[in-house]
Amino acid sequence: MLPIPWLEIFIGSYVVWVILACASLLMNRRSPTATLAWIFAFIALPVVSGIYYLMFGPRRLQRRKRRYGVARTMAGSVSSHLRGTSCELKPELSPDARGLARVGKRLDMGEPTFALEVELLDNGDMKLAAMEKAFLEAKHHIHLEYYIWEPDRVGQHFRDVLAAAAARGVEVRVLYDWMGSPTLNDAFWKPLTEAGGEVRAFNRLRYSVANIHLGNFRTHRKIAVCDGMVGFLGGMNLHDPASATRSGKDAWRDQHVRIVGEPVRKLQRLFLENWTYSGGVFQLSNKALPSYFPPAAGCGPDAYPVQIIASGPDDESAPMHAFFLAAMATARKRIWIETPYLIPDEPFESALRVADLRGIDVQVIVPKEGDSRLVTMASKTYCESLAKAGITVHEYGPPLMHAKTMVVDETVAVVGTANLDNRSFRLNFEVAAAFYDARVIGHLVRRFEEDRRHSRPFSSRRRNPMVTQLLESIARLTSPVL
Repeated sequence: MLPIPWLEIFIGSYVVWVILACASLLMNRRSPTATLAWIFAFIALPVVSGIYYLMFGPRRLQRRKRRYGVARTMAGSVSSHLRGTSCELKPELSPDARGLARVGKRLDMGEPTFALEVELLDNGDMKLAAMEKAFLEAKHHIHLEYYIWEPDRVGQHFRDVLAAAAARGVEVRVLYDWMGSPTLNDAFWKPLTEAGGEVRAFNRLRYSVANIHLGNFRTHRKIAVCDGMVGFLGGMNLHDPASATRSGKDAWRDQHVRIVGEPVRKLQRLFLENWTYSGGVFQLSNKALPSYFPPAAGCGPDAYPVQIIASGPDDESAPMHAFFLAAMATARKRIWIETPYLIPDEPFESALRVADLRGIDVQVIVPKEGDSRLVTMASKTYCESLAKAGITVHEYGPPLMHAKTMVVDETVAVVGTANLDNRSFRLNFEVAAAFYDARVIGHLVRRFEEDRRHSRPFSSRRRNPMVTQLLESIARLTSPVL
């Protein structure tokens, strides 16, 4: 009996693996740097790199676009209703704001629309109180999409508020991220579902080779919509760290916003797309359309021009990333940013550096210590390189800085759910509101100045031990999936 040529089999399998893996990678047409990095990984670590690529390599979520969960025959009616009930008056914007809004429109985000009310919610207790009031006043429906929902006191309280709303006949739909809220289960949701509410988990991980990469795509949004007219979005999740009443001095510093009016219809559309993608049943009829998408009202000089910017792994144009780059390009005086995760890609980092070279006042506030040790270590390396380039970086806290805002001149102020990292720009479902209004811009300028007073300058001349520097450099290598 001839001996089995194990060495030849191993070498042949290895060569076939490298050829097939590299061919598949080349078909994706990534950047040359990323492509070469993956090729070297496939050659050096064939098994480990293969598993890692299955989980984190795919950059796009291939899914059918589901608009509002309606059949093709109804889709035209929905679009016609939205066009026919929009405000005919368009906001009057400055030249810079008008150009930026045009970028948003060309990214398929639509034009700015008028909000009747805008309330900036500067802390968790303000947000929770405003949202509870809206839930108690809701008459037709309440829709929520959240990344983190914990079964703690805040989470349980809002579950019970929603259960009471469902019991009085309000349609309640909750979409939570399966990976962001791993401790939730059917027992937690039982009071709500028994009252008639519906709950779905977004992108539940299925352990198969064909589906394991889906775990890389999450909904990182924190939005609520009441009666299609009142909407909430921002950085605050539904858990105790959002509330000073519950967490005291350890409550996170965060930012949320309440919007009333036509921009909320875009939030409604975003929710319904992810709801139907997650298996939620939702059918619209001509009669029901006004209940979910109320006609625009209150357009005029006292209203707030708002443009909703959304992004997700099913959109190849990375709209949030493109919009932020365009906003920074308009800057003439200042770019002020607050973010819990400062892990910019090369174009974003270059935009910050070029703005500084143009004489723009570029300042960034980050947390001294984030909610993830790995992210914090990676972020320190970017803070250091930006500080050495002359950009002012401030470290806030403790407590944790979790706000996600940007102010550019008197042109635009942005409040959203996205961190400044590749995951938020290309792998997560995110949303932000761009406000072309002096009142909102002034408010966020004051908030930035207050947060800056509670921060310390980041030193570009840190004297960390060699081991710490090495660990931070290793953490930096994971930036594309953080």
